[in-house]
Amino acid sequence: MSNTRKTVIVTGASQGIGAGIVRAFVARGDNVVATSRKVTQSTEVAASDRVALVDGEIGEPTTAAKVVETALSRFRSIEALVNNAGIFFTKPFTEYTVRDFELLSETNLQGYINITQLAVKQMLAQKTGGSITGITSAMVEHPIAGVNASVPMITKGGLEAITRSLAMEYAKDGIRFNAVAPGIVDTPMHATDPDEFLKSLSPMGVISDVDDIVEAIVYLAEARHVTGEVLHVDAGAHNGKW
Repeated sequence: MSNTRKTVIVTGASQGIGAGIVRAFVARGDNVVATSRKVTQSTEVAASDRVALVDGEIGEPTTAAKVVETALSRFRSIEALVNNAGIFFTKPFTEYTVRDFELLSETNLQGYINITQLAVKQMLAQKTGGSITGITSAMVEHPIAGVNASVPMITKGGLEAITRSLAMEYAKDGIRFNAVAPGIVDTPMHATDPDEFLKSLSPMGVISDVDDIVEAIVYLAEARHVTGEVLHVDAGAHNGKW
């Protein structure tokens, strides 16, 4: 556990896992720049002397630039980035549209690239290393029958691939790249889904809560010798049939 205050950027920060990540790093004494489309209207995070809020679509390069500018003007450095922003929806493969793919790619892939490129440039300039964590899905490795998420998994699988590539590319610079792959999590995304159905999607018959995912993210941000890792927090779903 680090005793040095860091500056952490968190995308998709207005609710659920993102808001939980913000609270966790603030509780550890870190500074946070939190961003999402309407994070300033969030009831789960609030601006303070150690929390800066930036509204905007992370798929837009101008939003990423504003986030990094805010981090540097308010807190003077960037030590960690958590790419939590993402969208997900299911439908049969033949019903996904070109626009569906564009929307998924804009947030899940382009959003990751926009902010990560700028964060890496700053970390290289600082010469003190850093941590970048993405959020993927247990279904990249283990699809679930009846959960038709083929096209979203193209984007999540891409995040796992770039995590491993960048971990190697920047290993000598001390910039670590990892990802957390959640299973079913109790977030607003599943607010209307019956608990028993959600539990059936877990080998352990449990639903993870936000803190389960946040703990994994905080661990990866601090694990000095862990890079290129995809940490599954899915009650074993990635292991196979249950």
